[in-house]
Order: sequence, then structure tokens, then C-alpha cells
Amino acid sequence: MFYKPAITSLAIVAAFGMAMPLNAAQKTGAIAQDFKLTDMNGKTVQLSSFRGKPVVLEWHNPGCPFVAKHYDSGNMQKTQANAREQGVVWLTINSGAKGKQGYMTGSEAQKLFKEEGFKSSHYLLDRKGVVGKAYSAKTTPHMYIIDASGKLVYQGGIDDKPTADKADIKQARNHVSAALAELKAGKSVSVAHSRPYGCSVKYES
Repeated sequence: MFYKPAITSLAIVAAFGMAMPLNAAQKTGAIAQDFKLTDMNGKTVQLSSFRGKPVVLEWHNPGCPFVAKHYDSGNMQKTQANAREQGVVWLTINSGAKGKQGYMTGSEAQKLFKEEGFKSSHYLLDRKGVVGKAYSAKTTPHMYIIDASGKLVYQGGIDDKPTADKADIKQARNHVSAALAELKAGKSVSVAHSRPYGCSVKYES
């Protein structure tokens, strides 16, 4: 069944902020681990509630120049909008711990979301880093795609140009857009892994 194997364990961990083992990384081709997080508006969002739809997970840190590359250029917002037009759910996740770069309150996230024109479905706050560690998210941005059946089908960078230079975007292969197009066409994802690049996720110590 969709997501069922890990619903209980991670839901409990997320609720109480317990440490998550670093070897809990998700495997491509396996059912993605379920989770619950609070979004910037204080609403609880659960991954499994989107069953039947593809889902993109995007790790975010507003202070990271690699993130700025994709937002200042509009590339991330365009990718988000194109995905959502195809019925994809896009979850932007901030795992920055309090006192570290990238940390935001709900109101700060709301302001940024509006100012930068985010097109994601939800902006989620993972202050304890529980979900980030469960997915072994290493960088911002670090991207994951879960297909409609609940399987993780892609993890890695947003594209194949691991720089902070906006000029590189035009020549880049957008791995996320390409994978979503393949899924829509009923094909297997041809590039299921790539090297994530960006700033390290600033987890709680």
C-alpha cells in the first residue's frame, strides 16, 4: 500500500523531535517514507495525503547562493509552476535549525514566499531536521521526486550545472523537469540519480 511501511515510525519521530538515524536515507525505487510537517501557515501537511499524484521535494535555504541562483533567475519558480500545471505537488522544505543560516519563522517564510513568487504547493518547516535526515538531504537545493504510486524515482541536483552562476541555467539539463516529463509520458526516469550541489543543510547540532 502507498507509503504504509514507514508512516508510524516517522510520524512519531516528527511529533516529538527525536533524533533520526543518518542511515535512514531513502532508496530510489523504494516506497518513499511518509512524514508530517507544519507549513508556514501552521497547517499540518502529510506526504501520504497526496497519494495518486507525483510529488517533488525541494530542500531550501534562502541564504544559500546556489538557491539564489535558481530563485533570482526565476528558474525554480518556473520549474515549480510547470510541475504544478501537470498536477504535481511541490513541497519546499526548510531544515535549517534555529540560530543557523536559513532558519525562518512561519511569518518570515510567508513574506519570502510572496516576495520571491514561489509556486510550490507548500513551504514546510523541518526545524529539528527529522525529515531532512530521514531523506539524507545534504544540500540546498536537494531534489527528490516521488511518483504517483509512492516510489522515489529521482534524487539529486536540480540540474547538471553545479555552480552558483545564473548564466549556466540556459545550458543546463533540468533533471526535475525531464523526469516529470518522462513520468507524464509513462516512461521510466532515465536519470534517477545525480550529484546534489549547493550549501550544506544547516541541521540542528
